[in-house]
Amino acid sequence: MFVDWAKVYLKAGSGGNGCVSFRREKYVPRGGPDGGDGGKGGDILIVADRSIATLLDFQYRPHLKAGNGQHGRGKACTGKNGADLLVRVPVGTVVRDKLTGKVIHDFVEDGDRRVIVRGGGGGKGNKRFAGSTNRAPRKAESGMPGEEATAILELKLIAAAGLVGYPNAGKSTILSKITKARSKIASYPFTTLAPVLGTLDTDDYRTIVIADMPGLIDGAHENRGLGHAFLRHIERTRALIIVVDMAAVDGREPVEDYKSLMRELRLHDEGLARKPFVVAANKMDLSPSEENLRLFREKTGVRSDKIYPISAVKGTGLDNLKKGIREILLPQDNGE
Repeated sequence: MFVDWAKVYLKAGSGGNGCVSFRREKYVPRGGPDGGDGGKGGDILIVADRSIATLLDFQYRPHLKAGNGQHGRGKACTGKNGADLLVRVPVGTVVRDKLTGKVIHDFVEDGDRRVIVRGGGGGKGNKRFAGSTNRAPRKAESGMPGEEATAILELKLIAAAGLVGYPNAGKSTILSKITKARSKIASYPFTTLAPVLGTLDTDDYRTIVIADMPGLIDGAHENRGLGHAFLRHIERTRALIIVVDMAAVDGREPVEDYKSLMRELRLHDEGLARKPFVVAANKMDLSPSEENLRLFREKTGVRSDKIYPISAVKGTGLDNLKKGIREILLPQDNGE
């Protein structure tokens, strides 16, 4: 199961208490105080791990606690520090404080780690308070409580390009043909319920990660349908592949589909609509598509070199689409 959102309660370990103790040995009169300090509480650290693909574990383990520090003991023995808790999350996870909404950290690289809540310090034993005017102190400090927080984990997939389109536009079929990805394909709404990643290998041995996003519906920016769960994952993409059904199989209008898609992106985040993009004019093997493509070019104002007529089912035009994707993502060396 792909899970891209989770709420977790984080509790760092508390420090151990200091000890009140006095040295008592047969031939050591007035041995003095020897109470040790308490150990420090454990921290909770989060680390990005590329071998993890989902936040599913946190659905079953929403409470995370680090170890408490041990109490100090006699003979000046310091308590053992509490064990740190290392929490692994997928690369691309954003950690927010639930109360303030502030981003604590954005884990965008494999191995990136950060202390989220810190353990409490250990209390001082009575040996620490001994002095020339107080040779037998009978006090010790209590350990400090560890920090705690309720955090929101949001996974935003890291892909170079994202396939964007309405349900049944053919995104999953396109991804399966141009990459090795195998997602569920069928002719009903929301076939793709979670993003699917595939890798496109270019002629010059580059690798481009492409994500098939769940089908968008009108009002997604208001969290309708899959809403924010869909839009969240295209925020990190560097470019968009906008898939339009040119055959209008479900009675949709290609021009209106394109305008609605761009409007939903813009309303969610103005920057999404400004990303580099190409249009995959799909289902060109069906009869109404040629006329619809002509009207699309006239009414949308999209440059012709950004539009790639294809048939994902037949496999026609896909090589040109691959080149177009490469050009918008790697403009510095377009095969030169």
